[in-house]
Amino acid sequence: MKALRITSLFAGLMSIASSAFASGGRVDNSGFVVWAFLGFCALIVVAQLVPALLVMLGVVKGVASSKDAALQETTK
Repeated sequence: MKALRITSLFAGLMSIASSAFASGGRVDNSGFVVWAFLGFCALIVVAQLVPALLVMLGVVKGVASSKDAALQETTK
């Protein structure tokens, strides 16, 4: 009786999970032009990030510096 219960439970779980095994995998038909376009987009993003990071570091440096040093720089 216990073996029948375990077998029916296993069969029930496998029938639910069988759709997961039906997938044939991902097919990628992207050619060189698609990858070149994505690379160009990544290049634009990186080119935008570099100046933004430099500005953010400048702001942090300005906030962290003392007021006396800022006053000396403005009077020069």
